[in-house]
Amino acid sequence: MAVPHPIPDPLAELIAERFRVLAEPMRIRILDHLRDGPMAVGALAAAIDTSQQNVSKHLSLLYGAGIVGRERAGNAVIYSIADQTVFDLCEHVCGGIQGRLRELSALMGEEVQR
Repeated sequence: MAVPHPIPDPLAELIAERFRVLAEPMRIRILDHLRDGPMAVGALAAAIDTSQQNVSKHLSLLYGAGIVGRERAGNAVIYSIADQTVFDLCEHVCGGIQGRLRELSALMGEEVQR
């Protein structure tokens, strides 16, 4: 799907909201762990070394944005990635970071290791 140009104001708001949801390092870490497969809140909290309350707060925002899905399994809530395109975005951002590092290293006269 092509993004209209100029971007209409309502669409710009939706795009900005998606970036706001993703603009938190803890949420990126949560998504990275979910990349390996669905996980319960407690398992995520242990893997990231934070509280279940903290993980639940972030998962709630990610769920509200449609980035993760959830289902009950007894007393546990299992979360999974609902929108795989989030990883495409991460790949693009990481590629941009690598390019910027190469540019900065070239300015400093150093080579960047891959």
